[in-house]
Amino acid sequence: MDKHRNKPKPDDRSDNVEKLQENIENTLHNIDEAEESLEFASDEQQEQIKKKNERRKESIEGMRDEIKDEYHDQQNN
Repeated sequence: MDKHRNKPKPDDRSDNVEKLQENIENTLHNIDEAEESLEFASDEQQEQIKKKNERRKESIEGMRDEIKDEYHDQQNN
């Protein structure tokens, strides 16, 4: 059996900020699309959409915190 097959990939964090920013943009787009769909949704669906958008907003806050951490890590290296 080949020893190199299960070798872990090196930890490349050089593009983490860019990936996180892209995820934030995608999440904001999803929030916008969901809000546009509210007018066509039933009351139950509207409630689900609103709750999901709240979770998305919390997720964005977490990603922004990660961006700050990554930025500081990059500045210190």
